[in-house]
Amino acid sequence: MKPRVLHVTTAHRPHDPRIVYKQCPTLAADYDVWCAIPDADPAVAPDVRFVSLPYYGSVIWRILLTCPLIVWRCWTIRPEVVHFYVPEFIPFAFLFRLRGARLIYEVQENLFKKLHLKEKNRGWLLEWAFARLDQLARRHCYCIFTEHGYLTTYTNLAKPSVVIYNYASLPLLEPFRKSYRPLHQPFTFYYIGWLSMERAFDTLLAAFANLQERGVNFKVELYGRQTFTQSTLAADPNYLAVRDRLCFHGYTDQRVALHKVGGSVVGLALLKPIGDYPESYTTKLFEYMALGLPVLTADFPLYKDVVERHQCGFCVSPYDPVAVADALQYLIEHPGEAQKMGERGRAAVAQHYNWQTEAGKLRAFYKVVLGD
Repeated sequence: MKPRVLHVTTAHRPHDPRIVYKQCPTLAADYDVWCAIPDADPAVAPDVRFVSLPYYGSVIWRILLTCPLIVWRCWTIRPEVVHFYVPEFIPFAFLFRLRGARLIYEVQENLFKKLHLKEKNRGWLLEWAFARLDQLARRHCYCIFTEHGYLTTYTNLAKPSVVIYNYASLPLLEPFRKSYRPLHQPFTFYYIGWLSMERAFDTLLAAFANLQERGVNFKVELYGRQTFTQSTLAADPNYLAVRDRLCFHGYTDQRVALHKVGGSVVGLALLKPIGDYPESYTTKLFEYMALGLPVLTADFPLYKDVVERHQCGFCVSPYDPVAVADALQYLIEHPGEAQKMGERGRAAVAQHYNWQTEAGKLRAFYKVVLGD
């Protein structure tokens, strides 16, 4: 009989690529995998058993309502491993530990550098509670980190840990890869991910306005939840200048959004040097590369080591809209070189930045956890 494992999140969406498309299916061959996630969609991973949860944006409601619900609905599963992705679940995970479960705490963002920057779910009380819960997890949980940069913060771990990057899954992305043939008039720029000012959306708007002044005919396909309000957008003159060129699709299942990537000139993944961004890979960088798109991203040393080494796009200052506009115009005017950038990026993912290697690390780590 396969060992039973339970993955738990209160904050991720039902089509989260790392959890439901990569990690749970990777483990399903060796384990009886259950996944408690808001608004679960069982169709995304037939070999995984899903427990659907309500979704609340407020961490307070997640603590008061969702976390106790998880314990109530999953208690009889009797998992041997509870793998959870949010710090608010730490005290509830210890209830499963009383029944013999091993606990894996996955750290996907360095909240010590980011929590005070959040527009919601912040404040001294939450910061105080997080710091203490995090120390508890360091003493009693096995840890998975999505970036090696987090190891400078997490230095006093009592149990084994591992870094498992969120690299691109080629089997998942391959059906959406098309030959690089950018559409002409209007040229299309593609973005998938959170929309926020920390992710340089204001700089992108200024770059788009600059391109429009140059007479470039373009449109921008935007897939992802926006963290800013419509009134914030309306107060930006650059948005008012280009809003007819922006197509906001909101949060969209990756499998749906990627159908629209064909014909795009470039994949956009620009971030400001805020919080843990400079030490964290943006997953979209590798996904664009896997799809054969040239990329435009920030000029962080971590990113330049990928993009400039493999000559697969541009790294520019996230505060320089003219540099962004120049890079976009270059790709439009040099489609042959843009295609070669996409091909080099695809080859780099196949050789260095794909999920296959990380999947092996995940399986090996589970053996350590269960055998420790």
